[in-house]
Amino acid sequence: MVVEEPNPNNVESGEKSDSGTAAPEPVKIFTVEILHMIKDAQQQHGLRHGDYQRYRGYCTRRIRRLRKALKYPQGDKRHFKRRDVTLAQLTGKKADERFIHIPLISAERAWAYAMQLKQEANTEPRKRFHLINKLRRACFYALQLQELCNTEAFDARTKLECEAYVAWMHGTLHFELQLWKSAGEHLKRAQVVYENLAKALPDDDQELYRAKVNEFTPNLRYCAYNISGGASGGKIDEILELRAQGVLENLDVLVSQTKSESSEGLQTIDWRGRKVTVRPEKVRLFLLSAQELDKSLAKTTKLDAKIELIERILMDCKDAIQAVRDEIKQDPKLRSLTTGQTVSGVQYLLAYLSYIRHSRTLQRNLCLVDQAKLNFVDPNQQRTQTQSEGKRVRPQDLARLYEIILQNVTEMQLISGMEEDAQYQSEVANLALTFKAFRCYYIALTLIDMKKWKEAVALYERASNYANDALKGRSCAEFQLQSELKKMVSSIDGSKFSAHAYSVLEDDNSEDAGGVSTKAQKTTKPLYERLSQYKEDQSLHTRAPNVFKLTPDMEPIPCKPLFFDLAMNYLELPSLEDKLESPGKKGASITGFVKGFLGWGGGGNK
Repeated sequence: MVVEEPNPNNVESGEKSDSGTAAPEPVKIFTVEILHMIKDAQQQHGLRHGDYQRYRGYCTRRIRRLRKALKYPQGDKRHFKRRDVTLAQLTGKKADERFIHIPLISAERAWAYAMQLKQEANTEPRKRFHLINKLRRACFYALQLQELCNTEAFDARTKLECEAYVAWMHGTLHFELQLWKSAGEHLKRAQVVYENLAKALPDDDQELYRAKVNEFTPNLRYCAYNISGGASGGKIDEILELRAQGVLENLDVLVSQTKSESSEGLQTIDWRGRKVTVRPEKVRLFLLSAQELDKSLAKTTKLDAKIELIERILMDCKDAIQAVRDEIKQDPKLRSLTTGQTVSGVQYLLAYLSYIRHSRTLQRNLCLVDQAKLNFVDPNQQRTQTQSEGKRVRPQDLARLYEIILQNVTEMQLISGMEEDAQYQSEVANLALTFKAFRCYYIALTLIDMKKWKEAVALYERASNYANDALKGRSCAEFQLQSELKKMVSSIDGSKFSAHAYSVLEDDNSEDAGGVSTKAQKTTKPLYERLSQYKEDQSLHTRAPNVFKLTPDMEPIPCKPLFFDLAMNYLELPSLEDKLESPGKKGASITGFVKGFLGWGGGGNK
């Protein structure tokens, strides 16, 4: 965006001053929305899927196109001659806003290359040195951009956005260098600038800047944690919450630096009255993070965020189970203990981790059920104001979710080492009855939509029986569903009687006086043929009502008879041979005489 500001001391551009010289050109002031520009480019060219290599390639091609369009190359085909953008290209008659894009896209290209190397450094640690060099190169181009933007050629908004961009880039570099104090200062400066920009802009533009401000919060908390000098007290809770959110990738190094009493508390676990020693370090770290998951879930109100937190802890649980199995394979003593009849400590630890995995999976599925119920409309009730206006959830969708939950509960019953625990099996069996009741209830609602009233009554009855049995049994302490069961039982009675009434009404109206079914009569006979009968036909309110059939049906009619003379076949006509002359009696030839004389002619045999 370019804004021209004429100098009030100068005359118009088409006139000359008293001295005879031409008046100077008006000053061009550019406005560059840096954050909008880079966010749009990132979303369109790979960063939506975390593909930094694709974004880096786009930046390279963008710089080449800019230099070619602006006729500002760096040398020729044979020789390279570096040409940085200066203030001369942004002032004067040939001033062009696109020149400022060159250092900005160059900084983005170096940053994208650094982020690509950061992903690859998980398996190749040597690439961290290359990563640091690329971030330094990005900061170099960002400082070039700031030097150009701090001139009179740009407005105040561009200067503020450039200042925030430079602070963020330097904060990213110092964060990777583990210079926590300076990294926190730079990131805080960028956060403050973006907050002030968001307040000064219209409401439509504030969302992007607020989202950018929220991106700084995890890194600032991590810097504050490291500046404090250790994970003591509430700092442990904060750092584990960051790990649950997926912000920190080096939790193993971080937690290993905590105080000894924190890790000593996880040397043994107590589950269902039995203590088991925890040997693998990865399992200890997982259990420490799993203990803090409930606190993070309590602080989170959105269901999507809860599901994401549980899925991350499930991935860590899978790694912990694999670590225990690898230890069993490597240690012959542990392998011999697993083959015995009694449940060893390693088997019990493995059963405990399996229970955590299944219970967290069940918790995740229950969150999915709660999420689906936000868009679910009970056929027996009306939509409430608290329900969202998204895609409508059908009863069969919820029935399918409860079917998946039942499979999960079945896997909980089959955990190795827990077959002989009667109390555990009783709790899980009661949990299975609870989810069977919910499944039967939503299957009944599905049958209600299909107008299958008798089947729905039977499913309502079965759901009520399952719910009553579950309320009488031992409930699981981790999943308290008694209130939902009681609410469902209270709603089943009215729904069951309503379905039964509809089934009786359907039986009464199933056949008319003539024995023809109502559906067949409504769908086949037009209105003029059943004027003496009252039937509710919704098709009469449509654009093509079945009132009268304009094209009559084809009917058989009598046609002109055809006569066939069949008596001729049975009449015997008189012989006419005596009236017909034989062609052989007109004149006998010598050949016929010889044949008759010698006896081999046809006439001698008669």
